Amino acid sequence: MARNNTRPVVTLKSTAGTGATYVTRKNRLNDPDRLVLRKYDPVAGEHVPFREER
Repeated sequence: MARNNTRPVVTLKSTAGTGATYVTRKNRLNDPDRLVLRKYDPVAGEHVPFREER
């Protein structure tokens, strides 16, 4: 199955500075800016914003 460029794989990195990451897909047409999601950081032990890396 071929993958296209409409929904690329993006890496989300913790803004807490712990180095924790998540990997997800996003729709580039709906969200052209960098994605920011509030997710659990297991190193910090709390929910923090995760920002898309490029």
